[in-house]
Amino acid sequence: MLSPNPAYIRELIELVNLSPFPNHLSMKLENIDLYTATIKLSLDNCHLQPFGIVHGGVLATLIDTATFWAVFLKIPENAGLVNIDLKLNYLRPVINGQLKAEGVAIKSGKSISYAEAKVFNEAGELVAHGTSTLMTLQEKGIKMSNCKFLTC
Repeated sequence: MLSPNPAYIRELIELVNLSPFPNHLSMKLENIDLYTATIKLSLDNCHLQPFGIVHGGVLATLIDTATFWAVFLKIPENAGLVNIDLKLNYLRPVINGQLKAEGVAIKSGKSISYAEAKVFNEAGELVAHGTSTLMTLQEKGIKMSNCKFLTC
């Protein structure tokens, strides 16, 4: 079984974590492998809705992001992804601390992929669960250095 090039993974994680939207939310891609991805987010006041709990959009974004990166390494290097369906359930309110989203690819296809993600609070309690259907976009990949998935 092929395994990802560590230099490619490091460059990809750095690129993602320095991108505007993840940086704006204080969200970090912590780990990515062939079928999994882990996202962490340290909560702050900006993540709360008026009733003092984490806004549902923050949890939805974590699920969207974890499912995206869980299937990413199985698509062609020159391709990108777009979410075409996101379903989730909110299971427990969150007020503060750190959240961890764990994404798992269920099916990685040539044009359509399917993944799930679970979001946990600091105590390890499940706070949200979701699934995502993603479409591969040929020739819309991330522009990186000379690093490739399997070689540098």
